[in-house]
Amino acid sequence: MQRLIVSQIVALAFMSKRSTPRQSLRTRYQKSGSTKINQPQQEQKLLQPVFEKACDAIAVTDDHGCLIEANAAACQLFGLSHQALIGRILADFTDGEFNFAQVRLSVQTNSQQTGELYLLRPDGNHREVEYSLTLDVVPHRHLVILRDITERKEAAQDELWCQRQWVELFSEVTLKIRQSLQLKEILRATVTEVQRILQADRVLIYQVFPNGTGKAISEAVLPEYPAILDLEFPEEVFPQEYQQLYAQGRVRAIADVHDPDVGLADCLIEFIDQFDIKAKLIVPIVQNLNSHQQSESKSENQLWGLLIAHHCDRPRRWVDFELELMQQLADQISIALAQAQLLENLEEVVEIRTAELKDVNRDLHQEINDRMQAEAALRRSEEQLRLITNALPVLIAYVDKEQRYRFNNQAYEDWLGQTPAAIHGCHLKEVWGEDCYQRMHNYVEAALSGHVVTYENEIVLRDGISRSVNVTYIPHVDEQKTVKGFFSLASDISDRKAIERMKDEFISVVSHELRTPLTSLHSALKILATGRLGTLSLDGQQMLAIADENTERLVRLVNNVLDLQRIESGKFTMEKQACNAADLMIQATEAMQPMAQQHGVTLATKPINIQIWVDSDYIVQALTNLLSNAIKFSSPGGTVSLKVECLQQSQVLFCVHDEGQGIPQSKLESIFERFQQVDSSDSRKKGGTGLGLAICRKIIEQHEGKIWAESTLGKGSTFCFTLPVLHG
Repeated sequence: MQRLIVSQIVALAFMSKRSTPRQSLRTRYQKSGSTKINQPQQEQKLLQPVFEKACDAIAVTDDHGCLIEANAAACQLFGLSHQALIGRILADFTDGEFNFAQVRLSVQTNSQQTGELYLLRPDGNHREVEYSLTLDVVPHRHLVILRDITERKEAAQDELWCQRQWVELFSEVTLKIRQSLQLKEILRATVTEVQRILQADRVLIYQVFPNGTGKAISEAVLPEYPAILDLEFPEEVFPQEYQQLYAQGRVRAIADVHDPDVGLADCLIEFIDQFDIKAKLIVPIVQNLNSHQQSESKSENQLWGLLIAHHCDRPRRWVDFELELMQQLADQISIALAQAQLLENLEEVVEIRTAELKDVNRDLHQEINDRMQAEAALRRSEEQLRLITNALPVLIAYVDKEQRYRFNNQAYEDWLGQTPAAIHGCHLKEVWGEDCYQRMHNYVEAALSGHVVTYENEIVLRDGISRSVNVTYIPHVDEQKTVKGFFSLASDISDRKAIERMKDEFISVVSHELRTPLTSLHSALKILATGRLGTLSLDGQQMLAIADENTERLVRLVNNVLDLQRIESGKFTMEKQACNAADLMIQATEAMQPMAQQHGVTLATKPINIQIWVDSDYIVQALTNLLSNAIKFSSPGGTVSLKVECLQQSQVLFCVHDEGQGIPQSKLESIFERFQQVDSSDSRKKGGTGLGLAICRKIIEQHEGKIWAESTLGKGSTFCFTLPVLHG
């Protein structure tokens, strides 16, 4: 069915009567004995908008890769107009590694080929593209479907980079802890490195004494904040019940110590205020007391101290990886304490046994045993580090060039129910099954050919539940540029997919269940205001005017929310075409003229004939939004001006200037966010929704432009945005 639809789209591209060249092509096919393309006229009309408005870039090429036809999405992807794109060679837009003739030969036994290429646009912009090539949809004509995956690959690389950074930082801190058996050096290295990693203002280790008091014994603090090191705290600052909670593993992440919901006592808040503490993260350092005379079931945990991070200049919300890092480092400190105590015991034993010459042999034997215990403790800590890396909530593996697993972490057993030992040496198909392997096969081949690959897949877990995953393959290339295998990283994105579905459902509900009755209500109020259904009293007319005004504002708010959600969801199509900037300016000012007259504001425009490649409806919407804001916040008798000028770098600049009260410098960036207004009370009075500028920014960004504001208090504001000039 998919091949039939593709063939129909190609036939539509050939049979369109918009231009003579395609008529000539069809005639040439018929003369050469090619199969005739007979499509009913009604089916052509149905397929034409499918071809033109498809989100993916669709193009038709000849045997040499010359572009014969392309839809609007292809023009947008290549950054050229339809006229400038047709006739160009596909290889002209690649980095030289894509040879159309070789690709054709490689897929003669299979009519379809997918892969990736590096697209070089005429404006200098580089995009990573995923392509699908279908050969001979009609004789000597081939269908190419392209999809821009630049942002997806960049996001995957950023996520992978963050995960690598976290593992490297944790390994570095752990290494520094292990490089010394001296407890003071270990604690000092810990607070220093934690402060560097978390960018905290103060990090300290607080030791709890048996009598309930405590003292900070190691600290790293910025110079501008008071030090806490060596200050002893009374028992009231750290009650016994708190010690018991922390001994059971309690972790506290306080974003704002003054937040009433946190539940800190007033006396405690007053105490920590003297150290400029605004936010704090507290992780217990616990020792396991396992007496030789007790069974393991009777072992208990004792609170040794706390690893604490402070933020002093403002509140701070701690993220999950910061909590996990602190907990794991606290575990390392606990191991280091055990090792330090063991070392101290060793030194005492060595000193005593050395003094007793007649018991040298026995003492030496004991010392060896103790040292072996220390080495065993070190090995246990190394194993703990390995378990920590295995516990990362992603699938991590290394696959050799024979597509066999040589390493995989513990997550494979948690997800698939297969132990690392059972998977080791197995082929990908054995682990994932035939269906899943067929979906990943092309990406595996691409990785083994030296390409970094990122894609989404569906896998079935051990409990039979299907999950969506984001998969990245990173080739392992040796010094001779030979691919030895690849690293595989897969993370669960099912929750994100579910949220996206919920968002779409919410938009649909709002569209049908809220906007329609609001529109009906607004129309009914308008009819009542005309007096056709009877004359109201003066008070009634005033109440009706208030209801009508607020209903109109609510309709406008709902429409703005839906517009913004539709743009952000990506389920809209920019129908870009060649437009005259002057025509768009005149259209926008004419639409806003009644509003300007109502407010006593003069609209001044300076149109210039400049050809731009845009969706005219969306650009007019952006201009009217900016003009509406300028009019609402201008005083009667003021002037709002709209002008345009051509810049260098092939860009055109639009500017809307008003003579209003101006915008503070601190608000110039935030006003483009949702529901952000300079003065909310004034905006409510003037009917603002706080979404107009957010919609403008989304529209301009979809056109590869930039929008910003400039303002001086008391002298007005200027809103500017840029758009690319039409090439070709």
